[in-house]
Amino acid sequence: MADPYTASALDAALVVARRHGLATGSAEVLHERSNVLVRLGSVVARVPGTTRLLRPDATAWLERDVAVSRHLTQSGVLVVSPTTDPPAGPHFAGGLPVTLWHWTPHDPDHRHSPGEVASSLATVHAALLAYPGELPLRGPVDELLGALDRHGTAMDGAAPALRAEALRLAAALPGSPVQALHGDAHPNNVIATAAGPCWLDFEDTWRGPLAWDLAILAKQGGPEFLAAYPAAGFDEAEFEVCSRLRELFVVVWRYLLAVRFPARLGEARAALAEYF
Repeated sequence: MADPYTASALDAALVVARRHGLATGSAEVLHERSNVLVRLGSVVARVPGTTRLLRPDATAWLERDVAVSRHLTQSGVLVVSPTTDPPAGPHFAGGLPVTLWHWTPHDPDHRHSPGEVASSLATVHAALLAYPGELPLRGPVDELLGALDRHGTAMDGAAPALRAEALRLAAALPGSPVQALHGDAHPNNVIATAAGPCWLDFEDTWRGPLAWDLAILAKQGGPEFLAAYPAAGFDEAEFEVCSRLRELFVVVWRYLLAVRFPARLGEARAALAEYF
């Protein structure tokens, strides 16, 4: 039986689908953790799942996801693209925002090589240099502080130390150069299509140092992924700050997961102990 997060997200997706004349008889839940993805034939509805705990109103994040993905699609970069008919949204049902995306056939079992992931990410970054839209300038920092404000009491008394660490790292982030980023650039956010590696999930995008995306690539892919990134180089100090900030973000995220899935509290506590 679906938990309340999945059930309410599925209901919202179906309401939006019916509103726009989409077939719902074969609706299939593809994913139900951070976001709930519901396939409706040739369209996939995306609804916040656990991210509701991070972003009580995720509208702005979903708007940026659609806008950045549309920019990349129009720039000829292979990404999962938002629909135009019906409009991608965000639409709203049951108090939840819903965005609509083209179903993109892919091989879920394929694992890209470090070179494929890194070179395709570099292509994304090159196209994002020309992105004209407004983006947050302290994306992960402000999200960390907001999560601590709302859920700090669930973090084993560590909220003050986590806040102090977030502010310390924020002060060390470089002011420039910055650019539009993917925001969550790990290998699981690129799928294998017949046309090649295809990136998705740009809701965490922000305007920051390139080292942020590279730190995630290295942390969740491995050093070989970072080594394959076709760039002239990056500032080691910036990379270390971004790596540490990402690790801190993961600690807080694990505590948010434990709010939804209490059995995972041990993972959060282990991540906290390892960080400090």
